Amino acid sequence: MDDLKTNENLSILSVEGSLPEKFIGTTGQGDCRVQSLERISNESSLEEILKRARNLKASDVHFSVGKEIFFKIHGILKMQSEDNLTKEAVDRFIDSFLNAEQKNILNTRLDIELVHVIEGMGRFRVSIMRKTPGIDMTIRLIPETLVSFDEMGMPESCRELLQWSQGLVLITGPIGCGKTTTLAVMCELINQTRNEHIISIESPIEIVYTPKSSQITQREIGLHTLSQDNALRAALRQDPDILLISDLRDLSTIQLAATAAETGHLVLGTMNTNDAAQTLIRLVNSFPPQDRELVQNMISESLRGIICQQLIPTKNRDNLVAAYEVLVVNAAISNLIHKGSLEQVFQVIETGKAEGMTSFDASLIELVKNDVISWEEGASRAVNKREFEKIGYKRYST
Repeated sequence: MDDLKTNENLSILSVEGSLPEKFIGTTGQGDCRVQSLERISNESSLEEILKRARNLKASDVHFSVGKEIFFKIHGILKMQSEDNLTKEAVDRFIDSFLNAEQKNILNTRLDIELVHVIEGMGRFRVSIMRKTPGIDMTIRLIPETLVSFDEMGMPESCRELLQWSQGLVLITGPIGCGKTTTLAVMCELINQTRNEHIISIESPIEIVYTPKSSQITQREIGLHTLSQDNALRAALRQDPDILLISDLRDLSTIQLAATAAETGHLVLGTMNTNDAAQTLIRLVNSFPPQDRELVQNMISESLRGIICQQLIPTKNRDNLVAAYEVLVVNAAISNLIHKGSLEQVFQVIETGKAEGMTSFDASLIELVKNDVISWEEGASRAVNKREFEKIGYKRYST
């Protein structure tokens, strides 16, 4: 089965701090000769396990020494093996795709993240860490094909945010809510409709784009560049029109992204925040107190919109669907940011439907109305539960 494996070179820095020499940016498309099993066990190969995970439309596979193999399917962990994983079995899985350099990093740093590619089965994001006892490995199944913007079911105002030639657009939500997929779908829409130079900064590269109307340069932190800061500074010298940043995680990156948005670039990035107000607070509070006034002014002028999302089980529990909160920066929002009155943002979103804004509660009510999610699921996630019941339940539950 060795001829079926294509190992993507290291996704993080080597122990010495240098970059790997080679990178194969393959999509994993092709003919798959891995057998599909009805049941998996310690004796199954990693490829056979991942093939079954693909067939069951799992999003993640969890391996942990001393426990069963679990698949996450539609947001729910489901046990897939009868026997507990042995240390020997997990070591065999890891040995099947880690090269000597990667094993050295795992043994030295005690964790590693990378992308693994299997011909005919696609790309997989792998995270391995040492624990007590043994090793934990989680594998995220990267979608083999991207859905279209329309298939995503995103509000039309999200498409309109991509019409800007400059400014900052943020996609936010908790970890595992599909932010990377949303960012990729928006990038692909630009790729199909605009003649631009897009530079993405990712950790690791999950979706490999095929340039269409746009030129796309993809850089992976630790593989093509030493750090996110280095990549972003270098990107500004490469005549970009659009920058994609997979994670705005620290002050320096946020500063550089905001500066790029101010100086004629459209910047799309993700953050791990739950709603628009929290995102704005995080942006402002990332800066030192003495800079807050300047930052509020900068963000009020450069921010174009925030798309927040959550993944919710459908009514029959056989899929996940996204609920969205969309903030579109208008004069009122810009003024609130400028003054630092961020606690009032929610009220403007609720009254801004005509300008393309929507609240989580409105999105949840629409999903309940269309019989996509249950009333109980929507009510449990509503921001204002009393208003949700008043507006949603009475109107749509009969």
